[in-house]
Amino acid sequence: MTLSSSAQNLPNVIFLDAMGTLFDLKSSVGEIYQEYALKHGVKVDAKLLNSAFLRSFKSAPPLAFSTTELESIKQQEFAWWKNVVQIALAQIGVLENFSNFADFFQDIYLYFATKEPWYVFSDVIPTLQLWQQQGIQLGVISNFDTRLITVLKLLELEQFFTSLTISSAVGFAKPDQNIFEIALKKHYIIAKQAWHIGDSLIEDYQGAKNAGISSFWLNRDSSSLDIEDQLPNLSSLG
Repeated sequence: MTLSSSAQNLPNVIFLDAMGTLFDLKSSVGEIYQEYALKHGVKVDAKLLNSAFLRSFKSAPPLAFSTTELESIKQQEFAWWKNVVQIALAQIGVLENFSNFADFFQDIYLYFATKEPWYVFSDVIPTLQLWQQQGIQLGVISNFDTRLITVLKLLELEQFFTSLTISSAVGFAKPDQNIFEIALKKHYIIAKQAWHIGDSLIEDYQGAKNAGISSFWLNRDSSSLDIEDQLPNLSSLG
């Protein structure tokens, strides 16, 4: 890990990514979808589905919409994810095996808005508590959807954050500079008064850096790449 001088002076606000940074899935997406598919009478290969889902997800347009009306946002989020899943299932040739794909998707969409599939990384709560004690405001910037509000509450993380900036609700997704600027305005600060931490090299690290924010790449798996300000965990910065 190499930390630049930006880590020496504490900021007014620390922004964090959500999934992969604060919390993650207990099982792979493929394993979860496999379980739910079986409940609907369809057998799928978890590894094949996981790979297809990732391809579909990465090729999808940004999870960001022009509307500001909450109900419309929720409808578009649902349709966005439904399309991602349909494409993934079609890629591995099992979409037509569902007698009622709409019911299957509804069930699994609601499941991801519960506490059950998620776990919080062990370093998260102690580090967030430390930063709060130091008087630092905390915010989330995420390419998630509005289910994140519920998930953070169920995981008992909501209490730490004074702002949530969600791509689907603000119309821009990381690494677009606009989403970072929207988050900054919520705290009435400029870029140099903030840090951003996330697990995506492009969306989080490079996106925040391009917006002028001191950026840290949370690389829990290894420290093999020669990237400045690389963190093996949150507590290494706290």
